[in-house]
Amino acid sequence: MFLNLLFGSPAVAIVWVVAIAASLTIHEFSHALVGKLRGDATAEREGRLTLNPMAHVDPMGLILLLLFGFGWAKPVPYNPYNLKDPKWDSVRIALAGPLANLLMAVLAGVAFRLLVGGGLISGLNLLSVFLFLTILLNLFLMFFNVIPVHPLDGSKLFFALFDRPKYAALRAFVAIRGPQILMVAVLVSAFTSLNIFFFISAPAFATCDALLGQSCGGYFAAIFARM
Repeated sequence: MFLNLLFGSPAVAIVWVVAIAASLTIHEFSHALVGKLRGDATAEREGRLTLNPMAHVDPMGLILLLLFGFGWAKPVPYNPYNLKDPKWDSVRIALAGPLANLLMAVLAGVAFRLLVGGGLISGLNLLSVFLFLTILLNLFLMFFNVIPVHPLDGSKLFFALFDRPKYAALRAFVAIRGPQILMVAVLVSAFTSLNIFFFISAPAFATCDALLGQSCGGYFAAIFARM
């Protein structure tokens, strides 16, 4: 899709790349910031406590994200032994990323309503397209990252909640089989027409509809009809 967009509407393709870079940067920066606030300066020392996308974006992860819809940014390091409450601060650091994505989506939604709804810019203006893609990308990032499978952020909450010895077998299954199942699902979604991640796309589009007060699916189709 991205290559078709690049040749059919290069300006929108550039806006898409910028929206992805901004969304990933906010996500990773938030991990680093909460780690710093909770007592660990590891991310700061490694130059990750910054809003510079170059510090967070992984080139290969970005390329795969553009081409296949799945990718990654550079993981933010932290040392749990420096945290004030290692168990739950690890959860706070992990969930800071998805929560930042939700906040970014809401702010972009407010801006979209003010600018487009207020008639200040047209619905297919590059700024409105950027705001829309920012909303949708951040919602997808949020819902995807709360999946309780390592190395996604939701796994930290899962392992904190199920840390008792009686859940050892469940933790082992999620830790070992979870990533394998996730990888298979990603490959199936990337190379077939099956919507394996409907449990992410459905709430993402529903939340987007609520933020914009209109059909995000229809608006998405209108943007990519330019290709």
